[in-house]
Amino acid sequence: MDRLTHAVDIRRGRSDPALRRTLGRIIEAAVGAVEPGAAVRAAVRRRGSTLRIATKTYHLDRLRRVVVIGAGKAAAPMARALEEILGAHLTGGLVSVKDGHTTPLRRVELVEAGHPLPDARGERAAERILQIAQDATAGDLVLCVISGGGSALLPAPVEGLSLQDKIALTDLLLRSGATIQEVNAVRKHLSQIKGGRLATAAYPAHLGVLVLSDVIGNPLDAIASGPAVPDPTTFADALAIVRRYGIDTTMPPVALAHLRRGAAGEIPETPKPHDPVFARVHTAIIGSNEHAARAAAGAARREGYRTLLLTSSLDGEAREAARLLASMARGAQDAGIPLDPPVCLIAGGETTVTVRGKGKGGRCQEFALSAALSIAGRREILLAAFGTDGTDGPTDAAGALTTGDTLDRAAALGIDARAALVENDAYPFFHGVGDLIVTGPTNTNVNDLYLALIGGPGRARGKAQR
Repeated sequence: MDRLTHAVDIRRGRSDPALRRTLGRIIEAAVGAVEPGAAVRAAVRRRGSTLRIATKTYHLDRLRRVVVIGAGKAAAPMARALEEILGAHLTGGLVSVKDGHTTPLRRVELVEAGHPLPDARGERAAERILQIAQDATAGDLVLCVISGGGSALLPAPVEGLSLQDKIALTDLLLRSGATIQEVNAVRKHLSQIKGGRLATAAYPAHLGVLVLSDVIGNPLDAIASGPAVPDPTTFADALAIVRRYGIDTTMPPVALAHLRRGAAGEIPETPKPHDPVFARVHTAIIGSNEHAARAAAGAARREGYRTLLLTSSLDGEAREAARLLASMARGAQDAGIPLDPPVCLIAGGETTVTVRGKGKGGRCQEFALSAALSIAGRREILLAAFGTDGTDGPTDAAGALTTGDTLDRAAALGIDARAALVENDAYPFFHGVGDLIVTGPTNTNVNDLYLALIGGPGRARGKAQR
């Protein structure tokens, strides 16, 4: 993780470089805590021919085949860990990952595909994964690795809906301000593989599902659109979502017609909790945002900070959430509320951006840009927001950091922060001032983390900790 720490320690910044180096070490600890291979090895153990996945035991000598399928930004290291654990017991399989999120595999085929917008490579991979599941028999064990990004990496449009239609609809949904749960509710009802339909395809084989969660609260049906778990949403829900965000008039007509037919009962619903296909499915969550946030808190304490983990369920508009965290940072600096400096405030979750401008950025960069306006002149406050997968929107950055002198540095360069926020143009802003967080792919994905560092070790106010 040396590259990550170096990227955060931005030499161009004139404000406290020690805060920046500290931030790098905290990020390193957070991301390391949810490394997918380690998470798999903690949940999956083999002794001889006995395989245990969390609380479920399988006897490998009684199985015909064991295959691995799945998708997500973390699917490659998850599959690699299973290769190491299973050895010769593993027959093969296929996983679909985002471009660049790779690791060498020996028995499981790896396919790189488009994300956040799906592409033809992902569609072909989804078709092959669906076929592997359909070929499984009652004597087989299908291990399915699922992580964030799985929805885009498993595009299997229903008959009559083209991939381009699916891409257009996904783009509309992502720009609308809809939550990831709402986006996935729509995608599930336009897919042959999501919303539990992969479990239907694999039945009657045994299906073991390992999940690295990237959704607030870890709802299994929302992570990668729940390909192997029951779907509590309906066609009527999906239709209501596209109407709520006003995209029913601009979305591909064939997609809207499919949702209407489903809501009218003309198309079978996705499988629900009592469907018999789930009798042979065992699912385990092996990592989540909470794991990363707690690791960040531990690292901050080791750095000498009084630390408060606020939530692992932060959501809402990025710019509004940023103002909230910034106000808490100001309160700590001015009055020791909620804690006296040196303080590290931590939140996890996933905010949204309602795109109104024509700029470039991501939700974490927009968060940091909004925060910059709220902490202007506060020389001993640093706020940062970053995606644990190393990606923030359609950019090469994981997120951005901001300090009390960010606006001054921007002004000296002729960059207007308020105009950038209006245009959703955070990436050029932070690129200009040198405050992007660039990590490259981390091969994990458990939502975002938001950090506020107030003061530094050795700068306590001398008051008792509240």
